[in-house]
Amino acid sequence: MNHNKIFFGARLHLAGWYAGVMGIILTLSGVGIYQVMAHAHWQAVDRELESVAGTLHDSLEPLLQQSDRIDPSVQQILPNLCVIGEQCDRESSTRHILGAIQQDSFYALFLTRSGTLIATVGKPPLGIVPQIGQEAWQTIEDREGNRYHQISLLLKDNSGKSWGYLQVGRSLADYDHHLEQSKLILIVSLPIAFLIVSIASWCLAGMAMRPVYASYSQIQQFTADAAHELRTPLAAIRATVESVLNSDSLSELESRDVLQTINRQTIRLSQLVQDLLLLSRIDLQLLSLQKKSCCLNEIASDLVEEVAALAIQAEIELNFKVISDSPLYVTGNEDQLYRLMLNILINAIYYTPEQGKVEVSLNRLDHYAIIQIQDTGIGIDSIDLPCIFDRFYRVNSDRSRKKGGSGLGLAISMAIAKVHNGNIQVQSELGQGSTFTIRLPLAS
Repeated sequence: MNHNKIFFGARLHLAGWYAGVMGIILTLSGVGIYQVMAHAHWQAVDRELESVAGTLHDSLEPLLQQSDRIDPSVQQILPNLCVIGEQCDRESSTRHILGAIQQDSFYALFLTRSGTLIATVGKPPLGIVPQIGQEAWQTIEDREGNRYHQISLLLKDNSGKSWGYLQVGRSLADYDHHLEQSKLILIVSLPIAFLIVSIASWCLAGMAMRPVYASYSQIQQFTADAAHELRTPLAAIRATVESVLNSDSLSELESRDVLQTINRQTIRLSQLVQDLLLLSRIDLQLLSLQKKSCCLNEIASDLVEEVAALAIQAEIELNFKVISDSPLYVTGNEDQLYRLMLNILINAIYYTPEQGKVEVSLNRLDHYAIIQIQDTGIGIDSIDLPCIFDRFYRVNSDRSRKKGGSGLGLAISMAIAKVHNGNIQVQSELGQGSTFTIRLPLAS
């Protein structure tokens, strides 16, 4: 298939479109997953900050007595509190009511109502001047490029008056690191996934194109064989006509011989065209058979009776045997069923030498009628067995051509059997004869 430019190009285009569409879907899915993950993580940061700030706010407000001043009671619950202008111990390991503030990623700032920093907890960002804005949530960046996320809350003293502001924040280093890792994973995995999709697309395109290519090859072979078969009788007719045209005069006997030759080749040509038309109509499911209940006993008996003269002429013993006790009825078309058995029986007689034997038998097996045509002929090589139902295939082309066969008989028989929901099986050994077994479903 890859050696055919048409199918190679079609496969390449199909694989390209599939890989492109899947690549876009994978990219959009990856970006979407990244956005959802980043949003979920950001929401988790907000909830954590809001919880810490809320707990700290509610714990401190009852202890605040004077505006813009840190009372000793506040230092008791926040041992690592550092008041601006006073010496503080940042390494204090005493636990307080908010363990989160002890983590290196969290910090807290205490601001006056005018925005002046008066105390800190933890490690606030360096080089950042605290500001009180209208937005409660802020994302800031220090001079080293580290990002922080913080929330600002208004603090009131124990009398309900405004005391100042509390800013609780945390470093976004772990958040940014997590996102960078996720980006790296996406950047690395997407090309790998696209490569895998491309390889899978090429394989799937090949699988999808295989039956099309098989049909195309069959049509090509069928066309070539049909042209070859049609050329033979046409060449014979043309040669006969040219010989007549080159002759000055013909006797009545010679004219009759010429007309018989042309008539014989015309019949052969007409039969070939009819066979091709029948196969084409069966392939396209355009053959409308008038099916009815048919008695295989009568069809087989008539068939054996009609070809008996041909068997006698070939000096072959022809026998007919009915094993089943009751008549076998199938639903189908009598003419086509007759032709199905005729093609196989004629082949058996043609390929059986003189003094040979051909036997036709009828039997019943479960819900199927079994028709066996057995001969003691030349047999079929195991190499040829898988191909004998192919169109224009001849096991012995020289003998078939002498008998006038076109190589379509068995193909037509198999097509008719399939139309009747049956099949044909062959058992044969070279020099030992052949047995054709036709299975047809019995009429209900």
